[in-house]
Amino acid sequence: MTGPVDVVVMAAGKGTRMKSRLPKVLHRLGGKALAAHVIDCAAQLGARRAVVITGHGAEQVEPALAAHVQGGMPLQFVRQEPQLGTGHAVQQAVPVLADDGVTLVLSGDVPLTQPDTLRALLDLCDGQHLALLTLDLPDPSGYGRIVRGAGDGVQAIVEHKDASEQQRRITEIYSGIMAVPTRLLRGWLARLDNRNAQGEYYLTDVVKFAVADGVRVWAHRIHDALQVAGVNSPLQLAELERAHQRRAAEELMTQGVRLADPARLDVRGTLTCGQDVEIDVNCVFEGDVVLCDGVRIGANCVVANVRIGAGAVIHPFTHIDGERAGASVGAGALVGPFARLRPGAQLGPEVHIGNFVEVKNSTLAAGAKANHLAYLGDATVGERVNYGAGSITANYDGANKHRTVIEDDVHVGSNCVLVAPVTLGAGGTVAGGSTITKDTPPGALTVARGKQVSIPNWKRPQKAPKG
Repeated sequence: MTGPVDVVVMAAGKGTRMKSRLPKVLHRLGGKALAAHVIDCAAQLGARRAVVITGHGAEQVEPALAAHVQGGMPLQFVRQEPQLGTGHAVQQAVPVLADDGVTLVLSGDVPLTQPDTLRALLDLCDGQHLALLTLDLPDPSGYGRIVRGAGDGVQAIVEHKDASEQQRRITEIYSGIMAVPTRLLRGWLARLDNRNAQGEYYLTDVVKFAVADGVRVWAHRIHDALQVAGVNSPLQLAELERAHQRRAAEELMTQGVRLADPARLDVRGTLTCGQDVEIDVNCVFEGDVVLCDGVRIGANCVVANVRIGAGAVIHPFTHIDGERAGASVGAGALVGPFARLRPGAQLGPEVHIGNFVEVKNSTLAAGAKANHLAYLGDATVGERVNYGAGSITANYDGANKHRTVIEDDVHVGSNCVLVAPVTLGAGGTVAGGSTITKDTPPGALTVARGKQVSIPNWKRPQKAPKG
C-alpha cells in the first residue's frame, strides 16, 4: 500500500426490509454488530482512521460503534441527512479526509470482507489509480455491472435499473467497495449529478470521471461471494450467520479441534483452542474464550469470557460467563452438568463443581468440591474442601456484599447457611443443617441448629365438616 489509508464506512441506510426498530448495521452476526465487523477489518489494515457515515438511527449507531472501538484506530462520524444516494453519502465524508491518502469505501452491512482482499485492492490502487472490488455472479440482478474496455480496464459501472438489456447480461458486478486517491475523489464527487432512474447521486459515476480524466480504473475480481455479501433482510442475516459459523468451524478443525458436528457450533467472539480439544454439539462460545490442551466441552454448553485449563471437562448444559471480571477453570477440573460459573469464578486444579452448583466471585483452591445443589458467592475456599449439597453462602446483607473464608480441609455438611462475613477454620467440620454466624475454630465440629423436639401423640389439624 502507498500512503495512509482512510476508511469510509457507509452506514446511513434505514434497512426497511429488516422490519426492525434497530438500525440495520447494528444487527449482530457472530455476536458482533455488522458495522463492527467492518471497522475491525479496517483496524487490521492499519488504517489511519475510519469515518462512519450515519443517518437513520444515528443516535443509536454512533455510541454503539464508539463503544466497540474503545481506543486504537480513531473513529469519526459524519451524518447524511437526507439520504440521497451513495455518492451523496461519501460527499459528507470529504471535508474530514486528507488529500495525502487513499480512501477505501466499505459498506456497513457487508461484514465478512477479508483484510487480505482489501490489501490486494489497495495495492492495485497504488495511490494513483481507481481500484474496484468485483465479483462474478450467476444471477447479477440488482447489482451494478462492470463494463470493461481495451486492456482489461474498467470503462464504466452501470446500475441495474439504468442498464441496457445487453449490459444486464454481464455477470461481473461491482461489490460496493473501492479504493481511490482522496485528492482525485474530492474532484470527482463535486461533479456528480442525479440524472438517473433513481434520482440519486451514484458513487459509481466516479468511474466515468476517472476514464474521462485519463486515470486507469482497475478491478480486483474475486470468486468468494461471501466476502461481499450484504444484509438486507432477516433471511439474509441468518444465511450469512450460518456461512460465517461454518467458516469458523472449518478453521477450528484445520487447527485440530474435534467438533462433533460443525453445523451445530456458534462462535460469537474469540475462541482459542489448544491441542486435542473436543467440542460436542450445540455449544455457544461468546466473548474471549481459551480452551487449553485436552479440554472437553459437553453438549449444549454456553461458554463466555473464561480460560479453561488443560484436561478440564465441562459436562453438558453448563453455563459459564465471566463477563468483564473474567473466570477461570483449572487444569483437570470437572464442571457440570447443569452448573453455572459467574464473573470472578476462579477454580483451581482438580476442582469439582457438580450439577446445579452456582459459583460467583469466588476462588476454589486445588481439589475443592461442591458436587451438587449449592451456592458459593464471594467466598475463598481452600484446598480439599468438601462443600455439601444445599449449602449456601449468605453474602448479601441487603446493602453490602461480605466474604466467606473456608480454610483447607473443611467439610461443610448439607443444607448449611454460612452468614458472611465468617471464617471456617482449617480441618473443621460443619454439621448438616447448621446456620453459621460466627467464626469456627480449626479442627472442630460445629453444630448450629435448633434442638430437635418430638411431641408424642400429636394430631394433625382436621378440616371442619362441610355444611
